[in-house]
Amino acid sequence: MGALTTTQVAVLTSTQVKSLSSGALAGLTTGTVQTLTSTQLGALPAASVSALSTAQVAALTTSQVADLTAALVSALTTSQVGGMTTSQVAALTTASVVALTATQVGSMGTSQVAALTTSQVKALETADIAALSTGQVKALTTSQVAAMEVADLKALSADQVNALSATQIGALTSAQLIGLMGK
Repeated sequence: MGALTTTQVAVLTSTQVKSLSSGALAGLTTGTVQTLTSTQLGALPAASVSALSTAQVAALTTSQVADLTAALVSALTTSQVGGMTTSQVAALTTASVVALTATQVGSMGTSQVAALTTSQVKALETADIAALSTGQVKALTTSQVAAMEVADLKALSADQVNALSATQIGALTSAQLIGLMGK
């Protein structure tokens, strides 16, 4: 498969893309991966996505990342998620963010967590918030902390709460603060 040119890969039908083996996907160059259309990406079997290297996932354009289905995002390995650029993380749809597992969220670097939009933070599930490391909690912007649901704040561990800065605490609403303290 690696011998195909980007022009050749660009004309593959979704049926052809769906039939690609994990080995064929792994053989695509990063340049070839960038030619996959949203229709082609949508045709990828979720079970095959883990065959993509971290470099291949990192080569996806932000438009391609935005086009990834929730099933494809949930099939990414923690290495693949951890290897995404901050721009790619910010390009994930809220449906894709909901599809992330707590383990995937925990694999994100602090800069990736800081790149999440407030809508994405709102879309994180309580288990995802609870999986954040103290370093990730420290990396949250005040806008991100303010976007958290009361249930999310209640799920924070004592170490996570202690990691919040005074500025982050100051961004909370009264209801959020009561929820945080009323754990």
